Amino acid sequence: MLNYNPREVELALLAAGEDWPFPQASDRSAWEAVETSIADYVLEAAEEAAAAPIPPLPATLYLEFKRVGTREGYESAANERRRRLALLAVAECLEGRGRFLDPLLDLAWAICEESSWCWPAHQVELAEPGRPVIDLSAAMTALSLAEMVALLGDRLAPVVGRRIRYEAARRCFDPYLSRHDHWWLFSAGGRQLNNWTAVCNAGVVGAAIYLEQDPGRLAEMIARAARSLQDYLATFDPDGGSSEGPGYWSYGFGYYTLLADLVERRTGGRVSFFEAPGIGEIARYPLRVTLSPGNYANFSDCDRYQRLVPAHLAYLARRLQVPELMSLAQLERELGGQLGPRHELPWLLRSIWWAPDEGLHPALRLSKHDWFRGMHWMIARFDPSDPEALVLAAKGGHNGEMHNQNDVGTFIVQLAGESLVADIGRGRYTRDYFGPRRYEHLANSSLGHSVPVVNGHPQLAGREHGAELLEHVASEGVDLLRLELRAAYPEECGLEALTRTIALHRQAPRGWVELRDEATFARSPGSVESVLITLGECALEAEGRVVIRGSRGSLRVEYDPDRLRAEVQLLPWVDLAEGPRDVRRLVFASKAQATRHDIQLRIYPAQR
Repeated sequence: MLNYNPREVELALLAAGEDWPFPQASDRSAWEAVETSIADYVLEAAEEAAAAPIPPLPATLYLEFKRVGTREGYESAANERRRRLALLAVAECLEGRGRFLDPLLDLAWAICEESSWCWPAHQVELAEPGRPVIDLSAAMTALSLAEMVALLGDRLAPVVGRRIRYEAARRCFDPYLSRHDHWWLFSAGGRQLNNWTAVCNAGVVGAAIYLEQDPGRLAEMIARAARSLQDYLATFDPDGGSSEGPGYWSYGFGYYTLLADLVERRTGGRVSFFEAPGIGEIARYPLRVTLSPGNYANFSDCDRYQRLVPAHLAYLARRLQVPELMSLAQLERELGGQLGPRHELPWLLRSIWWAPDEGLHPALRLSKHDWFRGMHWMIARFDPSDPEALVLAAKGGHNGEMHNQNDVGTFIVQLAGESLVADIGRGRYTRDYFGPRRYEHLANSSLGHSVPVVNGHPQLAGREHGAELLEHVASEGVDLLRLELRAAYPEECGLEALTRTIALHRQAPRGWVELRDEATFARSPGSVESVLITLGECALEAEGRVVIRGSRGSLRVEYDPDRLRAEVQLLPWVDLAEGPRDVRRLVFASKAQATRHDIQLRIYPAQR
């Protein structure tokens, strides 16, 4: 457990010296040795940033969220300020000639002048100076500014460092120490924690490690973070799984890793957040939810094409001695670029100093079967050595998960590295997306997932609406998940039982997927529809056969036409995070209402 008392932490702080995860700008030999391609990219981008006006953040832009519910306008401008801060700070380290210092000073000063470091979605009223809110953006901003100060030291005008210390204390350190009402801090009172707990703790306490000059206050903050992060780690399944999906694993556990490294360095290793039980399994999570190289099981609010941070994976590979993560880090660098998908200063620095190993590396090795017993996630791969082979990902769980979508019993079928039976990912984040109308959005409704519809009813939200695990099999011939889904649906459906069986059969030459939904109604006949969701094209090619075509492969879905009817429903231009997309619902239903239904589908790889 992460159970440290403040006195113990303070003694460790007093006994240790400063040890930062990057060289300061004054270490010219280190910065001049940075890879030329990285240096050239950063310098060119920094020159553009220095020449451009600072993006304005007027009140009307802040108020867009309150007025119309959109987030992109303010967040994009605020994030652009922080991206430029990172580029200018690193460029000055690389070049060391002082030409980026004044633009950097102006930008840092402008950030200090912001009415709030929060995003409007998290602090709807424009300014509450007497009661600062600590959200993701405020915490990340504090850490970025603190690392800028540590990085450049005396090269910065002293007034900038003093102003940053003042603003970080006022906006983050003081409310962190004096209040317990931050919803993300502890799980008391039934509050459900998520990635916020790791990001906010890391941003605030990480900044304090650089800026807080009172060792007693810093010790209190580190001890409080240790207790809070116990609650964060408790959100993971016993096998290290996160129901938020790999995108939010990368975000939350990435910041956990940043803070754990800083704490170890600042205390001389006497305080270690890497000693918590289960850390190794949590670190392996992205390996276990990989469907094919660069593609992950994207349940919950996770993008379909999620890029992970190579530097984070490489650090974990070294620190926890998990060499497979280094292979994944090198793959992610090949797919997403060597600086990775995150642009704030802490990750830009670590993309340089925690970079994956150079040279040849073994191919990413996946297992045939992965299972997360707490979340009921099953990943089954027909041939893990073949990126073109059939893969099945299925889940049980419940409809009160972190970043929940109503998707109990859903599944993904991938072929040739493309999810043809798909999870469409997250919708565009708006006020309604996280409000009372959340489950009206197709991405969050069970109508947008490959799950049954019972008597016209979708699934309900809430932890009580979940699956009961009936059977899980992992064998040479078949990987199988059998779930009881009755509780996911309203009482008025009249269900006595609704059993879903999802299996990957390992029959030569290419395997096939079985879907079977068995429903029994308690009092009167009812209807059940078994649905497949796809972003591909669908064609009813012959009686008893439907083909789903993607850009790289096709699936053939076979059913009994004497008992079932098939229909393709087009839902045009669904508002997704990746942009508007046509979504198709492939619906299979019994031809008549009955008290018992048995819908069976066989899904095969097809020739294009």
